[in-house]
Amino acid sequence: MGDERGYSHTPVMVAEVLGMLEPKSGCKYLDGTVGGGGHAVAILAASGPDGWLLGLDRDAEAVRAAVERLAPFAGRFELRHASFADAAAWVPAGSFDGALLDLGISSYQLETAERGFSLQRDGPLDMRFDRSMGTTAAQLLNQLEVEELARLFWELGGERHARPIARAIERERRVRPLERTPQLAALVERVARRAGRHTHPATKVFQALRLAVNDELGSLRRGLAAVWGGLRPGGRLAVISFHSGEDRVVREFGRGLVRDYEVSAEVDVPELRRPRASLARWITRKAVRPGRAELTVNARARSAQLRCLEKRGG
Repeated sequence: MGDERGYSHTPVMVAEVLGMLEPKSGCKYLDGTVGGGGHAVAILAASGPDGWLLGLDRDAEAVRAAVERLAPFAGRFELRHASFADAAAWVPAGSFDGALLDLGISSYQLETAERGFSLQRDGPLDMRFDRSMGTTAAQLLNQLEVEELARLFWELGGERHARPIARAIERERRVRPLERTPQLAALVERVARRAGRHTHPATKVFQALRLAVNDELGSLRRGLAAVWGGLRPGGRLAVISFHSGEDRVVREFGRGLVRDYEVSAEVDVPELRRPRASLARWITRKAVRPGRAELTVNARARSAQLRCLEKRGG
């Protein structure tokens, strides 16, 4: 296990998150991806003297790190090793004034070789946020059929060479199983050469595997609904996404709440719409992105997008 004292993560767009959630004393907040506690610290500081926060994370090491980081706010927070996707089971409806979901991976997770998230560090192909359960990236790579692997790389990573990479993986695993990050990174680079790219050719494959291992898009869909249910009328949900798949899920969720009608099927047929009051409003029409000053000190923030919804109703 990693040392939680070394857990590091630079929170993204802290000022923008505070500007959207507008934390106040006496109010309750949910941080569904507490990480090392960076955003949680800012929310608790801004909601003094008696704002309260519930922090969740699928990564047990992140929760332990957050306990230490939030120690100055003793009595004003609770932390749980849990996924925000399951929040509906124990978060009372209408109990929070604001919620935040930061969907990024932490610097600690990337830099800890044994977690297997980084193609630049030699580690096992694990990639699980919660290492107490679930299927590893190595298991997916060694067990899935070629067509399933190709679909995974294309749909979750947008990898143009998905099929040749999947076939190369099949050939490789006949000789030896794929078990280490450099093994996979080198294999992908042989198939999809760098050719002047700024990023490693295996970047999208690693992204797709991480998303699949942790069912991140499915968890996001379930979690958005669960966290939304926990908000009071007037409460706000802020979400920081880092790739197009996540942002698409957030936008679709928001559109379903903002529109002033219901649909009777998965396909929106105008003739079958049923009028209803809008359930939410966007705080900003477009996603907010990090400013130049932040990108200067935290290049990993460059793909971040922040969206925020406010719950209507009385």
